[in-house]
Amino acid sequence: MATKLTPRGKNVVRGTTLLSLLIVIGAGFSAVGNASEKVIGSTPATSGYTKLVVAPGETLWSVASMVAGSRSVNQAEQEIIDANNLTSPDLSAGMRIWVPSK
Repeated sequence: MATKLTPRGKNVVRGTTLLSLLIVIGAGFSAVGNASEKVIGSTPATSGYTKLVVAPGETLWSVASMVAGSRSVNQAEQEIIDANNLTSPDLSAGMRIWVPSK
C-alpha cells in the first residue's frame, strides 16, 4: 500500500529538493569561479612564476591578459608558452600551468 502525502507534505518535499539543487549548483559555480585564482605554489626553478589551474573557457590569451601586468599580452603569452613548453596555444580546463607573477 502506497503512502500518500498531504499537499503540505508535497510542498515540503519540493522545497527541500529545490533547496538541495540550488546548493549544489551554487557550489559548482563557486568552484569554477575560483579555479583561475587557485595558486598551487612555486619552486626555485620557476622563481617569478606561479602555478595556475586553468578554468573552463579560459584561453591562453585570457590567462596572459590576466597576468600581463606592465608587459604586453603577447609577451606574457610567449612567457607562458616557454615556461610550460607548450606546443599548442590550446589549454584544457583543469590544466596546471606556470604563469609569470604580476
